[in-house]
Amino acid sequence: MTAPGPAEPHGGSLTGQVLIFDADDTLWENNVLFERAVDDFLLWLDHPTLDGAEIRAILNSIQAANAVAHGYGGKMFLHSLKECLKRLRERPASAAELRHVDGLAAAVLEGRVELVPDVAETLTVLGGRHELLLLTKGDTEEQQRKLDLSGLVHHFRGIHIVAEKDVDTYRRLTRDLDLAPAATWMIGNSPKSDILPARQAGMNAVFIPNDNTWVLEHSELDDDDEGVLRLRTLSELLHHF
Repeated sequence: MTAPGPAEPHGGSLTGQVLIFDADDTLWENNVLFERAVDDFLLWLDHPTLDGAEIRAILNSIQAANAVAHGYGGKMFLHSLKECLKRLRERPASAAELRHVDGLAAAVLEGRVELVPDVAETLTVLGGRHELLLLTKGDTEEQQRKLDLSGLVHHFRGIHIVAEKDVDTYRRLTRDLDLAPAATWMIGNSPKSDILPARQAGMNAVFIPNDNTWVLEHSELDDDDEGVLRLRTLSELLHHF
């Protein structure tokens, strides 16, 4: 399926659009907390034969399977760390080891929020020009806690927390909110969850990469797709919308 191109050329300012924002690693930093926990895990583990890249590959495989079974977020991450520990030690983990892993994942589970630069000011301006929605995936309680801590909830007409962000999610949102796909933009850092499924559902998209995007969210984008606007920072949205 080929999605339509953008409502207007990227060089001009668009008015009266619906802008749907991703949350993690778009409005605030998220995966960097996971990466720090993984780095600490690797250092503590000090595996005698496997290097960091090999252990990360094992952990990524475990997380991919657990995401299907348990969803996304800190609880799944902690479960995956403990499963990885058991697999690499080739024995059940001790109580002391499990407590240590709990400590490594504490920052993730606490849901600390570090906003990206200029996010509040950007949303304030955009909210005066367009209708803003938020679409995030993960554990409902965990995502809601981060949203509350962010202080950004009031910018959005609707908050949608879902288990997965695939093409069916975007089609359902379009239908339930009676959105016009050609005048709707999904804004996020994940090719897999934000950009590609939104385009498949007929929406436009804005890709704002984050250096810390989770490896399981990576996917190739079509460089010739005119329905995808590529920006470097969130504040650049003000030059286009």
